[in-house]
Amino acid sequence: MSAAADMHEVPEVPTTRASGRWAKAFRTPSGIVGLVLMALVTVLAVFAAVGVGQDPAAQDVQAALQGPSASHWLGTDQFGRDIFARVCAGLANSLRVALVSVTVAAIGGVLLGILAGYYQGVLDRVVGVITNVLFAFPSLLLALALAATLHRSWLTVAIAIAVVYLPIFARVARGPVLTLRHAEYVLAATAVGRSRLSTLFEHVLPNILGILVVQVTLSLSWAILTEAALSFLGFGTPPPAASLGGMVYAAQTLSSVAPWMLFAPGVALILAVVGLNLLGDGLRAALDPRGANQ
Repeated sequence: MSAAADMHEVPEVPTTRASGRWAKAFRTPSGIVGLVLMALVTVLAVFAAVGVGQDPAAQDVQAALQGPSASHWLGTDQFGRDIFARVCAGLANSLRVALVSVTVAAIGGVLLGILAGYYQGVLDRVVGVITNVLFAFPSLLLALALAATLHRSWLTVAIAIAVVYLPIFARVARGPVLTLRHAEYVLAATAVGRSRLSTLFEHVLPNILGILVVQVTLSLSWAILTEAALSFLGFGTPPPAASLGGMVYAAQTLSSVAPWMLFAPGVALILAVVGLNLLGDGLRAALDPRGANQ
């Protein structure tokens, strides 16, 4: 190869056995338990999504407030609706809201964060002001205000949660970019004629994906909790659609005579949140740069 060709080669971006480190996340105790819990939650949600089992909205007054049995695994509520079917539908709704909201927040926040961190200047100051304003409000209060303002539906709940978590992704992405923009391979890519935008997406963004993936898993668990809190307060997914937070609220006055109404959605909510947090812990341990050479 000629010397001229060598001059135009961009030094290879450092790698740390990425595939092995990703696999390591599912060999840690927290990663394994988190993966198992999320597999269970996902299967239950898929059951509801494809219509397997009983209709979560079907009412049978004669079967109201029946305890767990062969026909109703987790009992029935005050309207005779099957609790197991409603828990599955509630998990499906929670995952749908969480996935949409976190996807929107991640795309928007990461884009703003990496552009602000890489280009600096006016853009960085504008993004900083926006994130500071959003961080000035308690997250649940901001989501509650947005959900109350918009037309009530699962999509508006997802949008409200996305607005709340967008500045988190912006800051998580901006910090590492401030350091990586001075890395040798980034400077070399710019020196040989690569555009700054091309360098940003080809050499900077791939090196912060590990951090972003961990943040996504944690944000998913927070989004599920936020959706449940909004539904509990009456600003979440409107009935008759099943919502775990709404089921917990409805079970408050009946918990003494029908404890399964409170127990079932509460346990489902715990399984989803704990599963995502454990999965995030496993990914964080595996992708920690300090453990790259271990």
